[in-house]
Amino acid sequence: MALVNFTSALKRFYPDLQPVIVEAETVAAVLNAVEKHYKGLSDFLVDEHGTLRPHINIFIGDKPIADRENLDDRVGERDEILIFQALSGG
Repeated sequence: MALVNFTSALKRFYPDLQPVIVEAETVAAVLNAVEKHYKGLSDFLVDEHGTLRPHINIFIGDKPIADRENLDDRVGERDEILIFQALSGG
């Protein structure tokens, strides 16, 4: 099972966010599993077409996902997933 972590920036919108362990083979399946724990979070992460929103980044281990459109990147049983909101400003 994969461990999903969230950065503290997302806690601004979802204060109860805690790491979750999910069983999933793709990033899309990870997000579906996370949605079961945190209702409404997927609307913040993906658009109405299921594409990752521009201000969201997802890493599997230390590598950013390659498929931001279909979220088909493979997730291993012992992978660590990091989901975070990109920050900008000066």
